Amino acid sequence: MRCLPFARHVRTVLAATGVAVSLAAAPFVRAQTETCTTQSALPSAERAAIAEAARRIATAVIANDAAALRSVAAPDLAREFGALQYLVATTSPKLAGDTPVVSQVYLLDATKLAPNADGSAVEAQFFCSLNRTAAEVEFDIPSLPAGRYAFAIVDLTAGSSNIPWRISFLLHQLPPSTGPWLLAGLYPRQLTAAGHDGLWYWEQARQFAKGKQPWNAWVFYQTALRLVQPAPFLNSTHLEKLRTEASTAAPPALTEGVSSDAPLVVKGLNGAEFHITSLGADDTASASGASPSLDIAVHFNADPLPDQAAGRQRNLAAAAALLSAYPELRKPFHGVEVYADIQGQQSVSSEFPMAEIH
Repeated sequence: MRCLPFARHVRTVLAATGVAVSLAAAPFVRAQTETCTTQSALPSAERAAIAEAARRIATAVIANDAAALRSVAAPDLAREFGALQYLVATTSPKLAGDTPVVSQVYLLDATKLAPNADGSAVEAQFFCSLNRTAAEVEFDIPSLPAGRYAFAIVDLTAGSSNIPWRISFLLHQLPPSTGPWLLAGLYPRQLTAAGHDGLWYWEQARQFAKGKQPWNAWVFYQTALRLVQPAPFLNSTHLEKLRTEASTAAPPALTEGVSSDAPLVVKGLNGAEFHITSLGADDTASASGASPSLDIAVHFNADPLPDQAAGRQRNLAAAAALLSAYPELRKPFHGVEVYADIQGQQSVSSEFPMAEIH
């Protein structure tokens, strides 16, 4: 899902995610001015105000009520409202009949956050201790202007789709501190894939790693992370453990992850190279009502071809090249969904059952 303002470029801390960060390159270390207050430590009135704002916004998302969302959008989000409207329009049908229940709220105070020397907004870091234990939740939000923010997690009881979802919100309170909470970011997440939740995928990834199947382990670890992480800028003790396991189990070719900057290159039978920029799992067929199944989803950069038939053949060749290089991927998946990404054009997509890929 696309992330909206304040979360465009997310800092991650382990190579398994495909993004490297060098703290040594920072010209200076600023004093920590951001504070996080968990819901148990919030005054009841403030906790209730944040929760009520999140519940109302979630109700508008479920109803695809663009007018209601526009009325509560923070200024930065309102300027790009078309992106929010598209995200809500594509998500809302999957939430039909769901009931929103606010499960967690955090108050993120960045009122004393100073901008960079050039006036640009800095990355804000909020560290939240949980129940006075060593467990911690961390928010790393890039390009955040000074102000009062909140993060709310809303669980949706499954309606007609029977697939559980969660919507998380970044909220912004404009001065004064008694003002309303406005929507600054929206992060919908499906909580299961092919009928299983993130903890199940985590355990399966461990079993693949023990069985010396690092490619299957890597895909399942990434699926687990996608299902359990509420928003891309949220880290926790639990998520760090998951990332550490994924990094340790990753095959050498994936130590830098898979991205446009670090593509996975596989060769076809005719010597053609396919530069894969994304490798993961997809259960679109299950979500559309078919029996639960999980496919490998692959994106690669491509040049235009004259017709759809040629594009499909190239996609099939890409799928065959991937499975030829890493045959263990055939076992736990139903098929391969291939997307040829062509600059300036719509991606050419094809779906192949494993039996069709030779």
